[in-house]
Amino acid sequence: MRHISRLLLLCAGGSLLLLTGCQTGHVASGSYHVTAYRPHDPSKVKVKLSTSTQNLFVMEGDRVLMAVQANVGKPGAPTPHGHFTIYSKQKERRRQSEPDRGYPMAYWCEFAPAYGFHEGFVWPVPHTHGCVRLHREAAARLFALVRIGTPVEIAGSLPEDKEYGKLVRRLDQSRDPDPPRSQMMSASWFNDPPGPLLVDQ
Repeated sequence: MRHISRLLLLCAGGSLLLLTGCQTGHVASGSYHVTAYRPHDPSKVKVKLSTSTQNLFVMEGDRVLMAVQANVGKPGAPTPHGHFTIYSKQKERRRQSEPDRGYPMAYWCEFAPAYGFHEGFVWPVPHTHGCVRLHREAAARLFALVRIGTPVEIAGSLPEDKEYGKLVRRLDQSRDPDPPRSQMMSASWFNDPPGPLLVDQ
């Protein structure tokens, strides 16, 4: 099934959630790499997401630790706006309900009931049913940067868009085919991308 991750029905903790599956120019996902910097003080880390630009910034005060494109909720199924905290993390998360039980949703970081950041196809336009999808390179690094209690701010636009938006490398995975089923269902699916997830600056 092509792009089965675009339409995932997740039953988690009694909550039912329908999920789908975001410099200048777009890059192919195969050449996409993300750099994320190790925080000096993890307690000062904050995640900021602008739904109008799909820019996601991980900040430590005024220091940008990571700036990437995300994929947010489409019209009719928006990503919630407001102030949240990360209260659940699960690297090896899989879909719990049928059909297609077991489909991977790696690097899950939940910020509101049944809403979280996780790995998935990133489109250039809002396309999810409310969750925030990130390329594997970004999802793994976000998972390493945040902890339980990390603040999350989601708004239509943010000052960081103007100040740091040029750091965001654009990505379009809307035409990428699903990986082989055997690969997605393997335990190796949850292996981290090569190289260190966080680097010193």
